[in-house]
Amino acid sequence: MTNVTESVDVNVPIAIAYDQWTQFESFPQFMEGVESVTQVDDRRNHWTVEVGGVTREFDTEITEQHPEERIAWTTVGGDLEQAGVVTFHKLDDTTTRVTIQMDWDPQGLAEKAGAALGVDDRRVKADARRFKEFIESRGTQAGGWRGDVPRD
Repeated sequence: MTNVTESVDVNVPIAIAYDQWTQFESFPQFMEGVESVTQVDDRRNHWTVEVGGVTREFDTEITEQHPEERIAWTTVGGDLEQAGVVTFHKLDDTTTRVTIQMDWDPQGLAEKAGAALGVDDRRVKADARRFKEFIESRGTQAGGWRGDVPRD
């Protein structure tokens, strides 16, 4: 299992950072390798990603979500094992710390080599920086879902 934790301080209020993160279909705008995310319902998303030159599709399910606090997910079905959580911490009225924690099981030679060389870690760190640039340049969220998903 491979894991990474990355934090980034964004210069927007917590409500804006959280609401933007709930707009999963916007992820390709700041996440490298994410070709598309389709929100199936309040808890499920279908992803198409490119990893090491290989296109993969998988579904995720939100396992816990609390507005302005956290969003946790895991993959469902398929051969990709991934889980994670994004937490939101109010530093002051205009600054929010977003922390991304992910665990996954690399599949195949390319993914295992990438994990061993730290490519995945660098990708998540770069995605966090791009989220900061994305949300700060907009100054507002492109929508938001404030529903609560209790932990099963």
